[in-house]
Amino acid sequence: MGNLSGSAAIVGIGATEFSKASGRSELQLACEAVQAAIADAGLKPSDVDGMVTFTAESSSENHVARNIGIGDLTYFSRVHHGGGAAAGTVAQAAAAIHSGLAEVVVCWRAFNERSGERYGLGQANRPMDTNADRAAYSWMTPFGLSTPAQWVAMFASRYMHEYGATSEDFGRVAVLARKHAATNPNAWFYERPITLAEHQASRWIAEPLHLLDCCQETDGGQAMVVVSAERAKDLPHTPAIIRAAAQGQARDQHMMTSYYRPDITGLPEMGVVGRQLWAQSGLRPEDMDAAVLYDHFTPFLLPQLEELGFCKPGEARHFIADGHLELDGRLPTNTHGGQLGEAYLHGMNGIAEGVRLIRGTSVNQPGEVANAVVTAGTGVPTSALVLGV
Repeated sequence: MGNLSGSAAIVGIGATEFSKASGRSELQLACEAVQAAIADAGLKPSDVDGMVTFTAESSSENHVARNIGIGDLTYFSRVHHGGGAAAGTVAQAAAAIHSGLAEVVVCWRAFNERSGERYGLGQANRPMDTNADRAAYSWMTPFGLSTPAQWVAMFASRYMHEYGATSEDFGRVAVLARKHAATNPNAWFYERPITLAEHQASRWIAEPLHLLDCCQETDGGQAMVVVSAERAKDLPHTPAIIRAAAQGQARDQHMMTSYYRPDITGLPEMGVVGRQLWAQSGLRPEDMDAAVLYDHFTPFLLPQLEELGFCKPGEARHFIADGHLELDGRLPTNTHGGQLGEAYLHGMNGIAEGVRLIRGTSVNQPGEVANAVVTAGTGVPTSALVLGV
């Protein structure tokens, strides 16, 4: 079939409000987001014949389909590894369309991550299980490494030691996210920017991570609709053409605890993804007009810039400090406020922002965006997209 680059497009995006207590079931959140995305695409639920979500999603495709009027499905799948699945759902949707398995595919994620199961608690108090993931965590939890913040703190400490990065270098990521969220009415932290001093004064979570280095816990849902690039021409909005879509797992990969590699200052799985993005699309980092980088914890934004080729290893702190991620910078980044400022929807809200950037409708639109890169969860097997006009 050849390269899928340019064969599919995201044509609809929809979300619930982002809150800390939705007051409704995760199934209802999923249905609301999916309905909104289908309507945004100018389609009807009955047009949908494919659905893709996360293995972590509590609402299966049959329940969502039955509740909103989707009929026969010819394709459905799920992607593993938490937030690392986000762009993977779109990659699988594009592949299904490219191969003829489906024509209209919905990707979605919905959860009550604040009022329900709080992912930030990690492995503590989780019931014992006999699966391989739980067995792997048994080598970490006895030593106090039981939460995502603690896992990332280990990487961050080594990164700081190796490259001379400081907590303030991480803090600049949080300040930028909150600056963009402050002008985004849909963001939880709308009209609530922070200063670097406030970041530094926020309490420790797992040194070197302050509270403001950590993303939110959010209740909500986000969905998007993918169709062929040809069909997209007849729909209401400017399509976000999928120029590249990739998933990646690197050698000796663990779930946020890949401590046994020769070097733990990078995110080689994002390097695997990045090489595919540039090969598929024929584009390069310098061709990107904007980026949406997964920011569940600020330190992991720096090696993403390095693995994707925007700067060399250890140089991301200077790249950020020099203002390159600002709206008027070389690579405007997380213009919606990211997961630090807008909402933590396992990266799906970041894909929606990538679509808005291509449409020219972001609340913080940095001029014309012909190409944007969007990444999924880091520290885990991951995925990413290049969206274009």
